[in-house]
Amino acid sequence: MAHSILVTGATGFVGSHVLEELIQIGHKDLHIIAACRDRRKLISSFKGEVREGDLRDADYLDRVLAGADIVIHCAAWTSLWGKSRESEELFLKPSLNLLDKALEWKVKRFIFISTTSAASPKYSADASNPGVPRGYWPHLNNVIRIENAMRENLHRGMSMVSLRLGLFAGERYALGLLPILLPRLQTRLVPWVAGGRTGMPIISGKDIGQAAVRAAVAPGLASYEAFNIVGPEVPSTREVIEYICDTFDYPKPLFSVPFPVAYGFAWLMEKLDKVVAWEPLVTRSIIHLLEETHANNDQAHERLGYTPEIHWKQAVHSQIEAMRRNQFKGMKMHRPYRPVSMDKGDR
Repeated sequence: MAHSILVTGATGFVGSHVLEELIQIGHKDLHIIAACRDRRKLISSFKGEVREGDLRDADYLDRVLAGADIVIHCAAWTSLWGKSRESEELFLKPSLNLLDKALEWKVKRFIFISTTSAASPKYSADASNPGVPRGYWPHLNNVIRIENAMRENLHRGMSMVSLRLGLFAGERYALGLLPILLPRLQTRLVPWVAGGRTGMPIISGKDIGQAAVRAAVAPGLASYEAFNIVGPEVPSTREVIEYICDTFDYPKPLFSVPFPVAYGFAWLMEKLDKVVAWEPLVTRSIIHLLEETHANNDQAHERLGYTPEIHWKQAVHSQIEAMRRNQFKGMKMHRPYRPVSMDKGDR
């Protein structure tokens, strides 16, 4: 069956891996549309249709959706700390407007990229459970709001799928828990939380691309479905950190604290942010990402045929090697946003 698949955020980590998976399929009845703000940043192997623009532009939403019957919404602006206004303006509103327009254009299926941490720690094992808003993490709350909007529109003729992904790792990934955590490990002030016994559901870009494409074309999905998507094995936080420290010569945490103490310390660091010039050593959102999710791929395997291939060590290794090649020196807890400036010939 022929499909016209629109991939938003096509130059980002998720979007670029979705494009790679679609290219690998190479089906003659598959029409791929890459939506992005700057075509020059697309992967070189992509030769399909490009629709350049900004999802905040109402006119662009009509142009970008024209003829698409499946939308894989990979575009996102993310933040691990604060930035409530930016998250709303750059992520929440454009995503909700895209969802509304997709309904108007009678798109058949809409895939949204969410997180296994949306309902953690108590309710994440079943991805169909609604997310639990957290006052300390505005961006996570906006992810949950988009999921809820999808549920509210489930009787309007469009199949909607939320993919609750684990923690991203891979060569092209520039923001996430590992780039934030590694410089903090070097201070020797970051402890184990709960002894590092909780799971760290790392997933590679390649497996994310596979999951998104399978969600796009899988037959028989209901009006709203949600799936946890993680790698082939979920290691403990201790296993991941010890692997990184042993392989790349980072110092290991020297002591352990329980989650309540970790949250209290992170709260204090957030308060001190108002009087210091640097970002907090740790925030409650980082502690939240270390909570146990009990996420697995059982439902995704059964309903989508998703079978992850990349071991967490391979994903972590490729990301840290890339960080070293690029002379990584640290990273802010939010994604930088720069307006795109193009010559007329680039449009």
